[in-house]
Amino acid sequence: MNSLFHPLELSVGWRYTRARRQKHFISFISLASMTGIAIGVLVLITVLSVMNGFEQTMRERVLGMFAHVTVSEADASVADWQAVRGKLLEFPHVKAVSPFVEKPAMLNQGDEARGALLQGVRPELESQVSAVFKHVIKGDMQALTSGSFKIAIGSTLARELKVDVGDSLTLISPTEGALETGELPVLQRFSIAAIFRVDMQQYDSSFAYIHLDDAMTAFDLGGEVTGLRLKLDDLYLAPKTAKAILDRMGQTWTDMWVSDWTHLNENQFKAIQSQKSVMFIILLLIVAVAAFNLVSTLVMVVTDKEGDIAILRTLGLSSGRVMKIFMVQGTLIGVVGTAVGVVLGVLLAANLDVIVPLLERLFDTHFINSDVYFISELESRVNVSDVVLIAFSSLLMSILATLYPAWRASKVQPAEALRYE
Repeated sequence: MNSLFHPLELSVGWRYTRARRQKHFISFISLASMTGIAIGVLVLITVLSVMNGFEQTMRERVLGMFAHVTVSEADASVADWQAVRGKLLEFPHVKAVSPFVEKPAMLNQGDEARGALLQGVRPELESQVSAVFKHVIKGDMQALTSGSFKIAIGSTLARELKVDVGDSLTLISPTEGALETGELPVLQRFSIAAIFRVDMQQYDSSFAYIHLDDAMTAFDLGGEVTGLRLKLDDLYLAPKTAKAILDRMGQTWTDMWVSDWTHLNENQFKAIQSQKSVMFIILLLIVAVAAFNLVSTLVMVVTDKEGDIAILRTLGLSSGRVMKIFMVQGTLIGVVGTAVGVVLGVLLAANLDVIVPLLERLFDTHFINSDVYFISELESRVNVSDVVLIAFSSLLMSILATLYPAWRASKVQPAEALRYE
C-alpha cells in the first residue's frame, strides 16, 4: 500500500530535494533556485496587475468623460437635434442621448488666461452620458441653467486661473472666418458654478462646461449643435451600434458622421497592450534565469549521486525511471517556487492600494505624476488568466530545465560509477 501512494521515483526525488547536513551547498543552491522562481513569479504578477489596473482605470475615466458613440455631420453641425435624438433613442442598446456644442476658447481672469475646450450641454441629459457630474468637488453642476451664464471648470484650470466658485471669468473665442473678415472675437462673462476633478490632467486642466442654450447664444449658433453623444447598456457593442446607426440613418443623412469610443485614444490603448506584452516577456526572463540555475543545481546533484544511481541501476531500475527521479526533484523545486510566488504576488498586487500610499508617505514622494500619466494614483487589478499563464509558464520552464540533468543521470554507467567506490 505504501508503494502505491509513494512511488519510488517520487520518494527518492523528494528525499534528494530535502536538505542534508553534509550537503549544505547543494541545498543552498536548490533554495536559491526556488527563491529565484518565486521572486520572478511575484514580480511578474505584480507588474501585470498594475498594468491591468492602469488600463482599466484609464479606460473607465476616458469613457466617463466621453460617450460610447458620437453622432454629428461632416462640418460638425447638426440643425434639428431634437428629431435626431428621438431617432437615435429608438436603436437597441441606446440608453441616453445628449446634445453638445464643442468650441475652443480662452478663459481669462485678471492677468491669467488659459485655453480650454468649452462644452455646451444640457445638464439633465449630459449627466446620463458623462461621469463628470459625479466628480464635482465644489459647487453644483445643476446650477448650469439656461440664461444663467454660469460655467463649471476643472480643478487644475481653477488653480491656474486662481479662481473659486462664485468668481467670474471672461470667455474669449474667435468667430469663424475672423482672420478674413477682421470680426471681433466672442466676449462673454461667466460666473463659476462648480469645480470638478476627475484626476486626469488632460481634462482637469482644459475642460469647461456651460449650458447648451448659453453656448448657442454666445456663439450665435441659431439652434445648431456640434453633435450628439450616446450611452449604451453595453459599451462593447459601440462599434456594432455605430455601424447600425450609419447604415440606417446614413441613407437619408448624406453628411452623417459616426464615431465610437474604440477610436478614441486607440493608439494609447494599443500602446498599453504592447507594453504589457513586452513586460511579460522581459520579466519572464527572470523566471528563465532561475530555471537555468535549476539546471546547474540538478547537474551538481547528479554528479554527487552517481554512486546512488549506479546502485539503483544494478538493482534493476531502468534508465527511464532514473530520469524520472531527477525530473521529480526539479519539478518539486519549480512547483514550490511557483506556488510561493503566486501566493505572495497575488497578495502584494491585491494590497497595492494600501502599500503604495504607505511607501509614498515613508519616502515623501509620489510614484504617479498626473502631468505625465492620465491618472494620479497607482491601482492594481489581478487578472486570473494572467496568473494562470504565469504559473503555467513557470512550471513549464522548470520541467524543461530538468530534462538535461535527468537525461545525464539516466546515462550513468554502474561499472564506471562504482569503480572507485
